[in-house]
Amino acid sequence: MVAVTSETGGRPVRFLDMTPSTTAFAEDRLVLVPDDIDLGRSPLAGRLGMGTFVLGAFNPGLTRLANGNLLMMVRIAEALKAPIADGHVHVIRWESGRFVIDRWPLELADTADPRKFMMRGGGWKVMALTSLSWLLPVELTPDGLELVDLHYDKAIAPVGDWQCYGIEDARISRVGDDYWMTTCSVSPERHSTTLYRSGNGLDWDFQGIVLDHQNKDMLIFEGLIDGLYWAQTRPLGDLYFAYPPGSEWRAGPSINLATSPDALHWMPHLKPGIRPHAATVATARIGGGTPPILTDAGWLTLWHGVEPSGIVGIYRTYWSILDRDDPAKVLRTGHVPLLEANPSLTAPIEHQMYVRDVVFTTGIADGGDHYVVASGEADLACRITYISKAVFA
Repeated sequence: MVAVTSETGGRPVRFLDMTPSTTAFAEDRLVLVPDDIDLGRSPLAGRLGMGTFVLGAFNPGLTRLANGNLLMMVRIAEALKAPIADGHVHVIRWESGRFVIDRWPLELADTADPRKFMMRGGGWKVMALTSLSWLLPVELTPDGLELVDLHYDKAIAPVGDWQCYGIEDARISRVGDDYWMTTCSVSPERHSTTLYRSGNGLDWDFQGIVLDHQNKDMLIFEGLIDGLYWAQTRPLGDLYFAYPPGSEWRAGPSINLATSPDALHWMPHLKPGIRPHAATVATARIGGGTPPILTDAGWLTLWHGVEPSGIVGIYRTYWSILDRDDPAKVLRTGHVPLLEANPSLTAPIEHQMYVRDVVFTTGIADGGDHYVVASGEADLACRITYISKAVFA
């Protein structure tokens, strides 16, 4: 299945120097920032008894609707304005159809990271989040550059204890007439991948948990291979076995593959997918970015690599071309970053910044002679970038 092409809204597009790492993009802008979100229409509105704010509106899944417009499914991280009070850290949690506030003694919490806090003591790494995330459908013009509508009435919020700490980082794939959306659901029970299905890209039906425990960044290929659905997955853990001395690969998280007859029941593929390269510090931790789309050269997939630095690390976007018949074969990879964080974009919202050096690419759509690429910028806002198809030729 070849990705659907579309017009760019009549706006002329001219590409400049498209050499990766020094790329000058025809379009590169923030299209949604925290101040665009009306928390009076949030699923949490009036249900907490405490004031909240938008910690981030970011990491958008992306697809094209039947009317030609683009649709971002945006993660809204809603946090308490005053989480620390009376010697306690307060946390939002969903429970039995309502949102509640938990209180943790401050001496038990390490609050160095503004996105979460680690629990001190005990024999395990245990954390809680400083926000609860829900998903907001945001409709854009066909070129992806202007807001059309924010569909608060179609927002997706937690509905079960498996996502009591929120729903994160949607990825949307169009396969035939169906839209499939994978999300990460967070709870003390598990850190699982949940699946939603839609016939129009706006009204979503929950399909259940499809990958259990700590598995993030599941991306369904936009097309079948020999009648099967394929997906990239990324299992996590605290222990990885070493490659032999001199190996070109680095031990750690990698992008794996899985297949399914129905997109609901998944079997891990025997061969590995994209692995971190030993010679590249920026791939010390990697994970999937955009759902793979079929091109003349093979399946194009954008993914993130993380260079260790500070608390969060430096997130960059890279790309690979996979064999159209056997996606376990990596045909080509761009070892120079395709996208990096752009401080000039976030300068107007500098007062809201809490992390830096992070671009997290999560969506792609065909724009004619270019791709419209959607990313989360600084865990804060949604970024749209035009990338010439010539980059991957």
